[in-house]
Amino acid sequence: MIPIYNEEFCVFLWHELNILIFALLKTNINMNHYETVFILNPVLSDTQIAETVKKFEDFLIKNGAKMVSKENWGLKKLAYAIQHKKSGFYHLFEFTAPGEILTPYEQEFSRDERVMRFLTVKLDKHAIAWAEKRRTRLKTAKA
Repeated sequence: MIPIYNEEFCVFLWHELNILIFALLKTNINMNHYETVFILNPVLSDTQIAETVKKFEDFLIKNGAKMVSKENWGLKKLAYAIQHKKSGFYHLFEFTAPGEILTPYEQEFSRDERVMRFLTVKLDKHAIAWAEKRRTRLKTAKA
């Protein structure tokens, strides 16, 4: 019986398979799409707000997340008082990240006294499409 594959071909195939596996792992197949809205205390200065936003953005990036979008919605009136405040600075992060970083990410929000409220949700394919439409609509409105 004649062998179909020789040793050199097997080595080549093994090498190509390793490259493919590495590429798949690098693309992070297990990444989920998330959106976080958080409200900051209205008594903060502009530098404190920028510092807080940067802190949470850096936390995400340091833990392997990729920022898709970041929006500052500004000072908004609240529907009801939170911590005896009637307004707050709203911010939105849209990002892709592995699910295991959400617990420490939300713990950081809970521990920060500058954050009044936060909510992180996992986006499904319909929500992702809607978010993309919203971003393009905002870009055309700015232009």
